[in-house]
Amino acid sequence: MNPQHIRNFSIIAHIDHGKSTLADRMLEITGTIEKRKMQEQVLDSMELERERGITIKMQPVRMKWRITESAQSSAPANDYILNLIDTPGHIDFSYEVSRALRAVEGSILLVDATQGVQAQTLTTLNMAREAGLVIIPVVSKIDSPLARTEEVINEVATLLECEEADVIKVSGKTGEGVEHLLNEVVRRVPEPSNALVAPAAIASNAFNALIFDFQYSNHTGVIVYVRVMSGSAKKRDRLKFKIADREFEAIDVGIFAPAETPTATLSAGEIGYIVTGIKEPGIASVGDTVASPKDTSEPLHGYAVPRPVVWASIYPESQDDLPLLKQALGRLRLSDSAFSFEEEASGTLGKGYRCGFLGMLHLEIITERLRREFNLNLVVTMPTITYEVKLKNGKSVKVYSPSLFPDDHDIIEVMEPIVLLKIITPPAYLSGLMKSLYDHEGEVVGTENFGDNRTLLTLNMPLRELMRNFFDEVKSISSGYASISYDIVDNRKADVVRMDVLIADEPVPAFARVVSRRRVEQDAETTVERLHKILPRELFTYKIQATAFGRILSSRSLSGVKKDAAGTLSGGDITRKMKLREKQKEGRKRLKEHGSVIIPQEVFVKMMRSED
Repeated sequence: MNPQHIRNFSIIAHIDHGKSTLADRMLEITGTIEKRKMQEQVLDSMELERERGITIKMQPVRMKWRITESAQSSAPANDYILNLIDTPGHIDFSYEVSRALRAVEGSILLVDATQGVQAQTLTTLNMAREAGLVIIPVVSKIDSPLARTEEVINEVATLLECEEADVIKVSGKTGEGVEHLLNEVVRRVPEPSNALVAPAAIASNAFNALIFDFQYSNHTGVIVYVRVMSGSAKKRDRLKFKIADREFEAIDVGIFAPAETPTATLSAGEIGYIVTGIKEPGIASVGDTVASPKDTSEPLHGYAVPRPVVWASIYPESQDDLPLLKQALGRLRLSDSAFSFEEEASGTLGKGYRCGFLGMLHLEIITERLRREFNLNLVVTMPTITYEVKLKNGKSVKVYSPSLFPDDHDIIEVMEPIVLLKIITPPAYLSGLMKSLYDHEGEVVGTENFGDNRTLLTLNMPLRELMRNFFDEVKSISSGYASISYDIVDNRKADVVRMDVLIADEPVPAFARVVSRRRVEQDAETTVERLHKILPRELFTYKIQATAFGRILSSRSLSGVKKDAAGTLSGGDITRKMKLREKQKEGRKRLKEHGSVIIPQEVFVKMMRSED
């Protein structure tokens, strides 16, 4: 395929602005999928994506397009290959977006005509600009009765500093404007570039391809998703991973149409896959270069390693499932390189894995996939962040787990991550938001009018507070009209302390938390009250306690289940029943002294989600 006839592009947008629906219409109009086989969110192949109506994994697809006469004057040929990468919209999956942007030359910036520019729109736009992509502004959902099409077009044009005529209007639902958009992709997006490839490799036409994603198959091993930068590869070719320094024979090569479809070759400018046959973990990695074994040029410039911002420990309910959990985490790591894990042990919960995630939704998705795809029953600890702690003995430690956070009397100083937060909201909700910002230790550094009767707030906030239901609070206060995006920018001194939770006098590491010193008593009361509501009753009465500073801050007793075995007796002397009740009383006393509370999995899940 001549690279002049290829266009590689992505769709980027705030969550729920219609990316997947627009992709559906493109697939339908280009004939990539027959109309009778069409379904909603066709590129969202995971069950979780369909249930939640969000894109979790980027998905490439190849389409063929014959442009219309109206676009012919500025296009050198009639037939084109359009490689689209559909990307997630939620901020937790921005690493997926960043990888997709490195594989393309252009990007459709999609803005909902009913909502206008949102906070995540700004974040994804900056990522596309940093990648040097051509931006095609598009306003979607123009068929909606709530659409403010002309106002939003003006917003987008102002944001991009372009003419309003350059903004394309489409409806992913009805298909209006989609043909014109496909023509504009051909006209505006440049042909594939090989700027990342060394001149010597280009001159020798050596095969070089950048890995932007991969998955694992039980039968064929690792399948790498690549953007070919130079040369070509075919089935049975000898290839190598440059960074891993591992050779392999290509079992197959192909494209996404949208299912994996074998082809004779993969050539420069194309997006496709290579079946490696490698079944060992840790060989393939996102950002590595697949190349000809004889090519001695440097690897292509890859991707920054994702930095986890939320940590949680995951334990199997039964220690017999520990090997299965390890295997499951390894398999998921092959399809999601943005999370990490390492083995750890807890005296209460046994052995498990400390996992790092890009956000709370990322954590929730991974744990849900472990349960569904691998049939695992899990215990998940309360999520936390990384703290840098300076101790009185002169040592400095990084703490990923609340249960390992040092005692207050051993600490000189604690440093925590700070985020730069952007909130776009109608001014009517500013008063309520300001109260919430104070409660979450937010410091406003700037405000400005943004678009049609909206305000952009810029502020600093501890990442720890962002995790404390801040997103839900903002959505509730603003009736869903406010939007949020954030970036981690710095570390600063934190005034925090570890709060432990004891159930029946036994500490439960999964419930330990690092909280603000000024809120510790309030958090202790809240935690104990919530556990009192959701913990199961036992045959004996036990206490639920929250402690900090070496003392009990809150305590509640959960009464035991009343069970009268003597009530089943009939006839006989009353002393018979009295003796049985005395035995029962003694049994309850022994249970209270030596009994343990079995905490069901759903209790940990509810505490993680802060749900009753």
